[in-house]
Formats: sequence, structure tokens, C-alpha cells
Amino acid sequence: MEHREITHSITSAIHEWLAQRDDQAQAIEMVDLGCGDLGQLAPLLRKLPLKKYIGLDLTKAVLPLAQSNLGSVPYSCVWEHGDLFKWACSMQNNHVDLIHSSFALHHLNQDQKLLFLKGARKRIKANGLFVWADVFRPNQESRMEYLSRYCKRINQWPGLSQTQRDSISQHIQTYDFPANRDWLELQAQATGWSFHWAWTGRHNAEAVALLQPI
Repeated sequence: MEHREITHSITSAIHEWLAQRDDQAQAIEMVDLGCGDLGQLAPLLRKLPLKKYIGLDLTKAVLPLAQSNLGSVPYSCVWEHGDLFKWACSMQNNHVDLIHSSFALHHLNQDQKLLFLKGARKRIKANGLFVWADVFRPNQESRMEYLSRYCKRINQWPGLSQTQRDSISQHIQTYDFPANRDWLELQAQATGWSFHWAWTGRHNAEAVALLQPI
């Protein structure tokens, strides 16, 4: 899934955003939606000028793993067992500087993604950044066409038994709703975001999108 390239893209995007901020001396608050175990992101997080990190995940069991993988850091960490959709759509008025989500938002259907975009726009500061790493559908490709293509790719993954491949394929066919790229760009702009692709993978699926309030 090109994890190295994705992590590099996320790291470069955040550092570039930090360098362009007018208030570079001010520490930032970050929320990580669907933080998982931080197996990939922890090295970046240890170096960011954060004053607060919020790691939120729907799977409670991963939060102690995330805390352990991050280790000791000089800023406040909050570990929340919760739903990223509910976070975005809540009426709380606390705003964050940086939103990050990797491979979690594709579980939302199209209507939920639109509501998420609207909600997250209200919960980010005016000079903030939203980094969205995920799988996305190429333009003109239906969800079923995407799933068929992706499942064929899973069958080529090394080191897995056929039972494991079948289980992964069943999971994504049930729970994955990757956004169409054109639709996402249009809806992001319609809900108050600027939008551009920071990186696109070679499989026409994984990509990193950067959204900023306008």
C-alpha cells in the first residue's frame, strides 16, 4: 500500500504548512481521526511543535498501543475512544490547527462524507490544515468496479494465506466506500475548503489530499 511514500507525503505536507504559518512560534493542536496504533506516524509526531495531540479511534484496544508507540513527548496527549464522524458533527466550539486522518474516512458513505466535510470545516482554525490519506476512486469508476479491481490486487499480496485474502476482500466489500475524486474536489470546495492532491499512488487508489479553510 506504499506506506513509505504516504508517510513521506504527509510529513512533507505538514512541514511545508508549518514553515508557511505566520505564527510559527506558536505550538499547535492536532487531532488524529482514526489514529490506529501509530505504527507509521509516531516518528513524525515526536518532532512536531505540538501543544496538544488528540488521538481518536473507534477501536478502544488500539489506543494503549498508540500511546506506547508514541512514547514520551513534551506535549499533552489525549486518547479518545470515539467516532470520527461524531467528532466532526458535534457542536463543540473548540478548534484545532491540524486534522489528520489516514485510511478511516473511506468507511463513511457519500452522504456522511459530505456531512463530515461540513462539520470538520467548522472545527478547524482559519489557518489550519486537514491531511486526508486514504483510498479514492478514479473518476468514472463505480464503487463495484473499484472493489473488483482492488480485490484482484489483494490476491497478489505476498505473505498471506488465501483465507486471509478472502477475509480482507470481504471486509472491504462490506465497509469500504471510497470517494470519487472529482466529487470530493467539488464538495470540498462547496463546503469551504481549498483542495489539492499532495501525492497519488501508482495503483489508482491510495492518495493524500490536502484541504485548507477558505
